Amino acid sequence: MLLRQWDSKHVLPVSTSRIFGGLILDVKRKVPFYWSDIKDSLNLQCLASVLFLYCACMSPVITFGGLLGEATKGNISAIESLFGASLTGVAYSLFSGQPLTILGSTGPVLVFEKILFKFCKDYGLSYLSLRTSIGLWTAFLCLLLVATDASSLVCYITRFTEEAFAALICIIFIYEALEKLFHLGEYYPVNMQNNLDNLTFYSCQCSPPANASDQLLEHWNRTGYDISDSIPWSSFNVSMCKYLHGEFVGPACGHHGPYIPDVLFWSIILFFTTFFLSSFLKQFKTDRYFPTKVRSTISDFAVFLTIMIMVVVDYLMGIPSPKLHVPDRFEPTSKNRGWLMDPLGENPWWTLLVAAIPALLCTILIFMDQQITAVIINRKEHKLKKGCGYHLDLLIVAIMLGVCSIMGLPWFVAATVLSISHVNSLKVESGCSAPGEQPKFLGIREQRVTGFLIFTLMGCSVFMTSVLKFIPMPVLYGVFLYMGASSLKGIQFFDRIKLFGMPAKHQPDLIYLRYVPLWKVHVFTLVQLTCLVLLWVIKASAAAVVFPMMVLALVFIRKLLDLMFTKRELSWLDDLMPESKKKTEDDKKKKAREKLEEESRLVEEEERKLKVSFEGSNLLSIPVNSFSGSSDSDGLVVNISDEMVQTAVWKAVNSSAEFCAQPVRRSGSQEKVACVRVDVSPDSPGEASTTETFL
Repeated sequence: MLLRQWDSKHVLPVSTSRIFGGLILDVKRKVPFYWSDIKDSLNLQCLASVLFLYCACMSPVITFGGLLGEATKGNISAIESLFGASLTGVAYSLFSGQPLTILGSTGPVLVFEKILFKFCKDYGLSYLSLRTSIGLWTAFLCLLLVATDASSLVCYITRFTEEAFAALICIIFIYEALEKLFHLGEYYPVNMQNNLDNLTFYSCQCSPPANASDQLLEHWNRTGYDISDSIPWSSFNVSMCKYLHGEFVGPACGHHGPYIPDVLFWSIILFFTTFFLSSFLKQFKTDRYFPTKVRSTISDFAVFLTIMIMVVVDYLMGIPSPKLHVPDRFEPTSKNRGWLMDPLGENPWWTLLVAAIPALLCTILIFMDQQITAVIINRKEHKLKKGCGYHLDLLIVAIMLGVCSIMGLPWFVAATVLSISHVNSLKVESGCSAPGEQPKFLGIREQRVTGFLIFTLMGCSVFMTSVLKFIPMPVLYGVFLYMGASSLKGIQFFDRIKLFGMPAKHQPDLIYLRYVPLWKVHVFTLVQLTCLVLLWVIKASAAAVVFPMMVLALVFIRKLLDLMFTKRELSWLDDLMPESKKKTEDDKKKKAREKLEEESRLVEEEERKLKVSFEGSNLLSIPVNSFSGSSDSDGLVVNISDEMVQTAVWKAVNSSAEFCAQPVRRSGSQEKVACVRVDVSPDSPGEASTTETFL
C-alpha cells in the first residue's frame, strides 16, 4: 500500500521509496477532477465566496506590505506585496493539489525579513541580493522534500498539533483585530477631560517649535521659508503644521495633534456592527422568514452584504473614518530596484553558499505552515471527494517561492484562518423547508475558480482604487474578528476547555467522555493549553523566528503523551475521525447491542410459553417448560383467573373433560367418537398428566 486510506477518496501520503513517487500519485489523483473543478464553480455560492475572501485578503496583504516597507526602508512594500500575492495565488489555484487553501503572509516571515535587513545593514551587504540567494536555496530544499516524499510525515500531525496551531492563529486574528481598533485611539485622540461649559473656549493652533535644530532650519529653507518668524504658523492646517514640525498649543490639543471628535467612537460602532451583522446574516439560513432560496442566498453573501451596508452607512454619516489605501501605480516602491534581482549583486561570492544556513530555517517555516494548514483543510469531517495533494501543493509553493525571490517579492504560504474561512464559505448543506430545522452538512463545493478569481481581483486592485477607497478600515477589522471567531467553531480543544467550569450533570454528551475519565480529559487539555501559551509567548517575543521549530516540537510532545494515556484513550481524544461520526457510530453499536438483547429476551419469553403441537390425529401435546410460582408448587397446576373460570368456553372444556374421565360405553353404531387426549408435560421427565375431551 502506497497510501493510507481515510476513505475511498481521501488519503494520507506515505513514502513510496521512489524519487517524486508521491508527486506522481498526486498528479494522477487530481488530473481526472480538473474539468470538474471548473464546472463545479458555476454556482452563486462561489461568487459570494469570491467577494467575501477578496475583501478579507486585501487588507492583510496591504498591511503586511506596509510593515515590510517600514522594516526594509521601502525595498519591499505594499505594491510588491499585492503583486506577489496575486502571482502566487493564481498559480497555486490553477496547479495545486488542494485549491481550497488560500495563501497569505505570516508573522515569522516578517520577523525574518527584519533580522535579515538589519544584518545586511550592519555588515554592508545588499539586502535584496542576499534575500534572493536565501529564497532560491529555500526553494531548492523544498524541492528536495517533494522528491523524497517528505510530506508523508504529515501522518504525525494529529489533532493535538493541528488544533493547537489552528487555535493560536485564530486567537492571533482576534487579538490583532482588537489591537488595530485600539491603536486607532492614538491616531484619532479623544479629549477625556471635557467640560461642557467651556466648549466655546476650546481651540488648537499651530505654533513654532521651542528649539529648532539646524536640520529643521534647512528643512524650512527648502520649503521657501528663511527663518521661523516669517512662517505664518497660526494659519496652517494640521497636515502643514506636521510637515513643518510645528507644535500644537491649546486646550483642544493632544500629544500628537488636535483632538478628533467622533472618529474613534464611530470606528468602534463600525467594528462591532460588522461582526454581529455578519454573524446574524450567516445564521439567517435557519431563520423562519422568507423562502428557503432567499435565506440561503442571504447566508452565502452575509459578509459581502455586511461590508456594503457598512460602506453606505459610513458614507451617509460623513464621519472621516480611516479608509483602505491601495497603491494606485504599478511600479516598484524603491527607485533603486527593478523587477529582477541578481542573487550575487555587490555581495561577496561566499554569500551564495552561506545563504543555505538561514534557508534551512525558512524551509522548516514553509513546510510546517503549509502542511499543518493542508491537514486542517483535508480533515475527514469536511467530506472532501476529490482527494488531496500534499506533494503537489509543496511543489507549487516551492516554485513560486523561487520566482518571488528572483522578482524581489514577498514570500507567501498557506494561511490557516483564510483557508478555513474559504472552506466554510463553500459548505453545501441540505435544503430544509421547515423553518428552524437544522440543515444537514453534505460536503464542500470543491473547485479552483474561487481562488483564481480572488487573487486575480487582488492583482487588479491597483486599477480599482477609486472604489476601494470608500471601504472603512474598522469594517475590515470587524471581518477579521468574524473570521477568527467563526474558525474556532468545531475545534475540540475549546469544547474541552469549557468542561473545566461545567458540572458533570450539565456536560454535553461528548463521545470521548463516554470512554475517558474526566480527570484524564482535563490533563490532556492542560498539556495542550500549556503548549498553546508557549507558542503565543514565542511568537510575540523577539524569538519569533524559531516559531516553526516550536510547532515541530508539538509532534514530539504528542508522542510523549503515549506514556500517560492508553492507546484507547488517545484514540478518542486525539483521533482524526470527526466527532459527529464517531458519536453516530457509537450510538449505532449501542442500539444494535440493545436490539440483540431485546431479541434474546423475546426468545426466552417465547420458550417459557405453552407450546401446542399435534403429534397424531387426535393427540394434543402441551409441553410445559416452567411455570411461575414457588419452587414447591405442583408443576401440573395451571393458575386460572376467576374471570376465565366464568367463561362459557372454559365451562365447556371442563365439562367435556369430566365426561371423558367416566368409563365410555361402546356404541353399537359404527360412527367414531371424536375425542382428543391432552398430555401436559412438566420440566422433569417421567411425570405427565393426561386428559381427554370430545370435540
